[in-house]
Order: sequence, then C-alpha cells, then structure tokens
Amino acid sequence: MKLDMSTRNKVIEKKRIQYQKSTKKEKGKILDSLCLSTELSRDRLKKILSENYVKTKHTNKKSGRKRKYGPRIISALDELWPLLDYSSGKRFCAGLDDMLDAIERFDSDLFNQETKRLLRSISPATVERILKGKREKLTLKGKSTTKPGTLLKKDIPIRLGTEWDENKVGFLEIDLVAHCGSTVAGEYVNTLDVTDIFSGWTETRAIINKAQKHTFQALKTIEDKLPFTILGLDSDNGSEFINDQLYRYCKEKDIMFTRGRPFMKNDGCHIEQKNWHIVRRSIGYARYEGQPAVNIMNKYYDLLRLYSNFFLTHMKLISKTRNESKIKKKYDYPKTPYRRILEDPSIPKDQKDKLISISLSLNPIKINNDMQRLLEALYKLHISD
Repeated sequence: MKLDMSTRNKVIEKKRIQYQKSTKKEKGKILDSLCLSTELSRDRLKKILSENYVKTKHTNKKSGRKRKYGPRIISALDELWPLLDYSSGKRFCAGLDDMLDAIERFDSDLFNQETKRLLRSISPATVERILKGKREKLTLKGKSTTKPGTLLKKDIPIRLGTEWDENKVGFLEIDLVAHCGSTVAGEYVNTLDVTDIFSGWTETRAIINKAQKHTFQALKTIEDKLPFTILGLDSDNGSEFINDQLYRYCKEKDIMFTRGRPFMKNDGCHIEQKNWHIVRRSIGYARYEGQPAVNIMNKYYDLLRLYSNFFLTHMKLISKTRNESKIKKKYDYPKTPYRRILEDPSIPKDQKDKLISISLSLNPIKINNDMQRLLEALYKLHISD
C-alpha cells in the first residue's frame, strides 16, 4: 500500500536517529525496509537520513543569471521610446547615444549615471524583449489626389534608375500629401514632402492648396533650408510638378528633373515611405482648410525637421537576393540623416560645422513637448466630413 506524503515523512523521521547510530550492515537493512514502505530510491533515502540533510521549502525562484536591467531601466526605456519614434530595437540603440547626450546637456538629472551607463550598454534584442507587446499598430488609410499633368511629359524623362548617383547627397524625391479627409471636393491643405535618397534628410512644408505656384514656392523655401545642393528632382505625374515653371527652374539651375511611371507608386518608394512615417503618423488623415491650419502645420514642420533629421535613425537597403520564393534583404547600420551627411566627403566643412552647432543647441525633450502642443492646437482645426 502506497503511503501518503505525511505518513511517509513520519516513518522516515522515526528511523533517522537509528540510522545515524547504526553500523554499515544495519544501515543497509534500514534502507531496504524503507525502500519497500516509502517507494523512494535508495540514494534519495540515504540523503534524507544523513546528519547534514536540511529540509528546505520549495520556492518559485528562477535559476539563471541575475537580472541586469531592473525597473529603473524599464521605466527609462518607456520614457525614451516615444522620443525615438517607437523605433525597433536596432534603430533605438543606434540613436540612443545622441539622444542621451542631448538630454544630458539640458537635463542632466533626468537619469542617474548608473542608469545612463546601463542604457548605453543595452542590446537591441534586450530592448525588443522589454518593449514587447507595447508597440501600437496603426491602420490608417487615405485617398490619392494625384491628377496627371500632360504638359511637358515628353520633355521630362521617366527615371530609369541609371541616371542618378544614389550614393551621393542631393538627389531628391518629392510628393504632395493631401489633408482632404474622406472627400477631395473643395480646397484643402496639402503638404509638400521632400526627401534625399542617400541621407534620408527630409523636409516638409504645408501649402493652402495644390496649385503649382504654392507648390513651387514651398519647394524654394525648402531648398533654402537644405544643408546641401539639389542635384536631381524626381516627382510623380501630377500637374503641380509637371509644369513649365518647375521645368524651367530645373533647366536654369542644372537640376536633373525626372518623373515616375503613371500608377507605379514604387517608383517613388523613398518618398512614399516618408509620406507615411513623417507626415501621416503626425498629422493623420483628417481634413484641414485655410491659412490658420497651414501656419500651425509649418510651425510644427519647423520643429519636426530638426527632430527627425538629427535624432531619428533609419536603415538603408544594401542588397536584395532571391532564393526561390524567398527574398533576403540586407540593411546597413541605422544612422540619422545628420550623421550620414557628416560622413559625406562632398559636403563642405563649414556646412558640417554649422550642422554640428545646430545639433548641440537642440533639446529633444523640449522640441517633442512643443510639437505635441502644436498638434493639439492643429487637431482643434480639423474639418468634420
């Protein structure tokens, strides 16, 4: 008959003193008897009956290494993750040093030295594990408002990918993002989005409508802010770009002007990505009309250009290989557009010094707070559909 645990422990305890005082032969007999009555192994009984045996309570304590990143680090990551645009672990770690350096210049008491030391040593995999489950997925959709411009199409060549040196700063993709809500009727605000293919440097400017004169003026304003010279422009086939004014301007300034194929959004894949990441994630898909909305948007974009270009990292595709049905993509190490421009030997030293000076003056926490206040003011101006 199998004994229950309580009875078995009592039987073993009665034999302990006798076992410890017995000879080797007598110990053998005691073990034989207990093996039959308790159904425990001989080795297990020897351990229990020994003089050094100490009964311990069972705990749920996990084995393995002591946890290195405790609640203080997890709390710090929760504060830094929004500042680094809810990026992946790899992009987060790549931009973390610049972010911590900037925070330390303006608010050295936000994190103590030990916290900063641990943050600088954290790996992308650890960041992903700690932040797992916190990433929100947005599923916003909008309307396309591109109307083809037939004028000068024969004079503006389709970009084939061989005309541009995409390993050199200055070749830009441009596009308009419509803030029309669910209807394209009437007049509504648009955003001119401009991005450099090599560095990822992105500039945005709001305009009251998509008339070519407003689009052209916004492009001129953006050109004055760029830390490099424009070498090439690539647009879609919208009439706001395919027009005589922009065509003559590119001719005069020796800018290579090309366009994508109709209905082929992937021809402008870099700018389409920025349309989502820079504009839509911030402004959303609501409808905005009038100059007050334009003014607030441009104040926001003046801050966003500093924040995104100096603090937010991105990865560039290096190679893409196909193995049967699978495509393997290889990316470079994440860097900010600011860092990529500093590494470009074609950028003059005085321009790099100017960028470094701007970088040292930026307080990312203050910029982020000011951006949020402007967005709150902008959201109050949205037009109900």
